[in-house]
Amino acid sequence: MINFQDVSKDYGSYQALINANFKIMPQEFVSIVGRSGAGKSTVIKLLIGEEKPTSGRITFGHYDVGKLKVNQLPQLRRHIGTIFQDFKLLPTKNVYENVAFALEVAGKPEKEINDLVKEVLDIVDLGPKANNFVHELSGGEKQRVAIARAMVNRPDVIVADEPTGNLDPFNTSSIINLLTKINELGTTIILATHNKDIVNQLGRRVILVENGRVARDEEKGKYSL
Repeated sequence: MINFQDVSKDYGSYQALINANFKIMPQEFVSIVGRSGAGKSTVIKLLIGEEKPTSGRITFGHYDVGKLKVNQLPQLRRHIGTIFQDFKLLPTKNVYENVAFALEVAGKPEKEINDLVKEVLDIVDLGPKANNFVHELSGGEKQRVAIARAMVNRPDVIVADEPTGNLDPFNTSSIINLLTKINELGTTIILATHNKDIVNQLGRRVILVENGRVARDEEKGKYSL
């Protein structure tokens, strides 16, 4: 499904990613790990088309990501749900409205929006809080809203960029369990993290990035500093 072929990304004289090669297949759960500044976020930005590679090729299904024009990126991103460390929720909207927003932008009919939002809020155990506003939620609840929003378009892939970075251990465990559940429902999960405890507990595939290079790619890998 996803293929990085000899992908490099330069920012002036700084090489953020150097000749990266890997494939991610449908329904995999893959952790991209490494120290801060190693190149994890660059991989994510390249995958969602936020940045273009300096050289090499990135394909996602039939999309040649690096060659997409700006007006073609929304088509790609309908297949990818993205979760961020800082949630990126809309503070003036309630939980339901935050999740529904992406569907409204896509022009979905009201009944379909209502059905889909209720479905994903039930999956993340936030149905009773549909009318709550962002400031009324805990950090873990905010991240579950962000996950519901990422899921609501039924993407093929969910990319989670340090999704537990602002959470305590209890909520961290809850979010990882939720991502595992979503993966078991058939969605590919790409988790970018520097939290070795999460990765080692998961026991799934690990791609280690060091100084912009893919240093290791292991099934059921471990991550140690």
